[in-house]
Amino acid sequence: MALPFLFGVGAFVSLVMTIGSFFELVRLMVESGLPLETAARIFGLRLWGFIVLTFPMSMLLTALLAYSRLSADSEIVALKACGVSASRLIAPALVMSLCVTALTFVFNEQIVPSANYEANVTLARALNQDAPSFKRSNITYQEFEDRQGPDGNFSRQLARILYAKNYDEGVLQEMTVLDFTQDNLTQIVKAQRGTWLPKQQKWLFEQGRIYTIDSAGSYRNILQFDKQQVNISHRPIDWIEGSKRRPEEMTIRELGRFIQLSADAGQDTRSLWVQYYQKFSFPFVCVAFALVGATLGMRPQRTTRAVGLGLCILIIFGYYVFSVLAGAWGQLGYLTPIVAAWLPIFVTVGVGGILLWRVSR
Repeated sequence: MALPFLFGVGAFVSLVMTIGSFFELVRLMVESGLPLETAARIFGLRLWGFIVLTFPMSMLLTALLAYSRLSADSEIVALKACGVSASRLIAPALVMSLCVTALTFVFNEQIVPSANYEANVTLARALNQDAPSFKRSNITYQEFEDRQGPDGNFSRQLARILYAKNYDEGVLQEMTVLDFTQDNLTQIVKAQRGTWLPKQQKWLFEQGRIYTIDSAGSYRNILQFDKQQVNISHRPIDWIEGSKRRPEEMTIRELGRFIQLSADAGQDTRSLWVQYYQKFSFPFVCVAFALVGATLGMRPQRTTRAVGLGLCILIIFGYYVFSVLAGAWGQLGYLTPIVAAWLPIFVTVGVGGILLWRVSR
């Protein structure tokens, strides 16, 4: 199965890269003056993500061609005559698919997120040098906390609201903080600059005022300061930094942390949860495709490489259409995020199981 797998990776990477990246970079070189060296760097960085994307496709083609060759040479018939079951026959394909699954997971965690992020940053800087990708404007962050009420029960309540006009290199400009964590008091902090101090685990506010308002709406205290350390959570910085990256540019741990911060900020996280669980489910597409490819290849007919490639494209197209639909259903709330991520895998494995049962007969 080694040679068909390498052939599949090469064929599918060429096809997917041409459609997904090559034409886009050529267009940018012609229309926007993207330098050739920069385009080549971006192409190389994006290559890792496309390679991982083709692992399940190549596993399907590998199993289909390898078992079709065994069937065409009557090896399948001979093995069955010796009492070897169909489930034992597909065992090598499943073992190889588990190895490819592990390789896919490692690539998705260790290489692809950073490569995707670096590619997007390189492209943004090359196209617009005066607008760095890390700049943010008109930032609003809401932070919720679980607080105990008079009846002793905990409920999720708004703790504070933060607004900043700009964010640049870890500094918030022209910021306003409304703090509701003190009973019967509301604290308003206005400052020209706010910088997070990691060692002190506090904020350094500069050139501002602190207003304290009681439950009746009257000012209790006004404090003007040049520099003031304020004990407020660092979550706004983490949330802003996390929002610089797309889910495909994050590891599982980073995405999980960003989802928690977004939930604390009152954001809708359903779409993020679907993508979070897809990071776990996607590598196992290799196992599902290996099962389908092996059982299809064991049928008593000859499948050439061209026919096998065409059949693979049809199966892959059908799977990914269903996967996109399941993801959309999860984002709309028709399915839970974990079901939306794993449903295409279970359906494909079910189809492979039916094919295996028919071959066993």
